[in-house]
Amino acid sequence: MRTLRAANDRGKVAMGWLDSRHTFSFGHYHDPKWMGFGPLRVINEDRVAAKAGFPPHSHANMEILSYVLSGALAHQDNAGGGGTIRPGDLQWMSAGHGVEHSEFNASDSEPVHFLQIWIQPDRVNAPPAYAQHSFDPAARRGRWALLASPDGAEYSLAIRQQTWLHGALLGAGEAVTFALRAERKYWLHVAQGSVEIDGQVLAAGDALGIEQQAGSLNVVGTGNGVADVLLFDLPA
Repeated sequence: MRTLRAANDRGKVAMGWLDSRHTFSFGHYHDPKWMGFGPLRVINEDRVAAKAGFPPHSHANMEILSYVLSGALAHQDNAGGGGTIRPGDLQWMSAGHGVEHSEFNASDSEPVHFLQIWIQPDRVNAPPAYAQHSFDPAARRGRWALLASPDGAEYSLAIRQQTWLHGALLGAGEAVTFALRAERKYWLHVAQGSVEIDGQVLAAGDALGIEQQAGSLNVVGTGNGVADVLLFDLPA
């Protein structure tokens, strides 16, 4: 079974300094049909104005990934984590038994555009943890690269869930395939650009949920730009 989540149907938040689109229910946006997909709980596409951001606030028992599309994002937390991430970087914060953190635009003049992703962990009340990796775009061009995994294989970030996150960059006509297993769930999110999957075109912000399906997933880049595609391989 395949389910399309169209970009224009996502929840919307506009606060002057923040323009956000919510793939799943989050904050004041609530839709009982879109509460998550397996352990994947949040994909927020945020645009934050220069000098603005999210002041210190607390989370617990959530794996939080931040993925910058343009600009720079500065992170700080009370467990010793901190750094600035830019396009090509992936940041992981495991909230564990509780952590307070802030996320701010690192620029005084340019907006930052990023995805914040929440994944429910496979254990609770673990110690908070933080890491970030920079991934060479050339290693993702026309191929899948492993960005996050349970064991940190292939230089991926090690997260606390039986979830693998793959990323690919696809120019027009470039294609990748992925072997699907019926006992797993998959969520494909188009972060930028556009792709075609079995005759269906997905643009930036669109997503496709796949469950109870085996076979091959074939993804082809379309349009003039380079598509940035994220694929979550999730427990059912």
